[in-house]
Amino acid sequence: MFKKRVDGEEQPYWPLGSFKIRLPFIHYKLEKAELVQGLVLFTAGLSMIEVMTSFMGVSYEAALTITILNQILMLLPSTMGVPFVSGFITALIPLIIVFLQGYDPGPEAIQAVIAVQLVLALIFLIFGISGIGEKVVKRLPNSLKGGILIGAGITAIMTEIQPGGRLTETPITIGIGAVLSLFIMFSVYFKKISKKSNLIKKIASYGIIPAIITAIVIGIVVGEYSFPKIEWGITPLSIQEVWSMSPFSIGFPGIEMFIAAVPTAIMAYVIAYGDIIVGDQVIKRAEESRPDEKIKYSFSMLHKLTFLRNLLNGLFAPHPGMAGPIFTAGTVSVAERYTYGRKSMDSIYSGTNSMLIAFSIGIMLLPLVSFFRPFLPIALSITLILTGYLCITIGMQQLKEESEMGVAGLMAITLALYGATTALIVGIVLYFVIQKSRLFEKVDEDRVIEKKLNQKSDKEIDEEYMTVD
Repeated sequence: MFKKRVDGEEQPYWPLGSFKIRLPFIHYKLEKAELVQGLVLFTAGLSMIEVMTSFMGVSYEAALTITILNQILMLLPSTMGVPFVSGFITALIPLIIVFLQGYDPGPEAIQAVIAVQLVLALIFLIFGISGIGEKVVKRLPNSLKGGILIGAGITAIMTEIQPGGRLTETPITIGIGAVLSLFIMFSVYFKKISKKSNLIKKIASYGIIPAIITAIVIGIVVGEYSFPKIEWGITPLSIQEVWSMSPFSIGFPGIEMFIAAVPTAIMAYVIAYGDIIVGDQVIKRAEESRPDEKIKYSFSMLHKLTFLRNLLNGLFAPHPGMAGPIFTAGTVSVAERYTYGRKSMDSIYSGTNSMLIAFSIGIMLLPLVSFFRPFLPIALSITLILTGYLCITIGMQQLKEESEMGVAGLMAITLALYGATTALIVGIVLYFVIQKSRLFEKVDEDRVIEKKLNQKSDKEIDEEYMTVD
């Protein structure tokens, strides 16, 4: 029987240590709007299949199975008490691609992904238990933060526009899709008309999906893509093949590979922590309009659950997007409707979990999956171009002084050309040589960051980070 929440209290749950277990039909009801939206937004996760088949050297069937397992694991945080729609670390994708280019597709590249994912899991565990993650990220120099983000953005764009890239191979489809996605997400004019039209606002709520659908139609019309063969039934799983990719079958990465994975894992954590801050602001804003529900969770809880997801992925279903703490576009969409009141959405957890359940349902529907299969390169290209644009803009916002701009710019170029390890070394050396005499300043960074956040409205923060994760 559904347990109703007492007005002004937390949504009912079963306690498990610091975690709060909530199950559908017992602790929350399913929300129709989020279920429908999730059946569209699940397609964003399919874009990672192209990375797995191209750079990890795995079959489409195995990559699809890994994606399914990853999306099922995405339910873990919200089931255990986190109010975010979880996802993968979108801004990391170009950096992972650069990292994987140093390894041969097949077992070696798969081991490289495993190494990054296990190192990242360890970082989340240590920082989650100790609580030092917040201090480390906040005190990281702006030039290094900016260099990481700008470098990721440059890498993403270069991947698509270089000779032999997807933009040069299918220029009409990718070109129109990319421009349309940028228009929907960032155009001042589009934001203006979305305030006047509920239809336009609804289109905007689906993020990059309308642009991908439009690009697919254009690709078919101009002949750059063929109409897919629709298959019926339930999506088949290749569990045995995925098991053959696990470290228990191909062997664990060597110590050298683990060491090589550390810089990429560090950058992944820095990006992910930024996503956590944004997600926390989104939830706080939503909570202010809903005195009927108390939303209680901790960064420590979120860190531990993200650790667990990365550990399980790394051991049994290595995923190049890693397990990220938040799918920002999905979280913002749920939080926005949550503000309409309890009649619209009973609990933040009913909305969050409904969307994530729909992700798992959608990816198991073979007609949907088979329709999108030929168009996965489109989804990946648009995702990378949009991510590149966003990373560059956010990275530039970190930089205020000329010295910061110079260090960040050189670090970004190094990152795009030579990868994370060389870029971190260059960034740290240039920081000491050009900016400061020591890495961590004794300034109250908490107050500085809080001041910056207060200077912006919650809506501006949401819009800036809508697609980072």
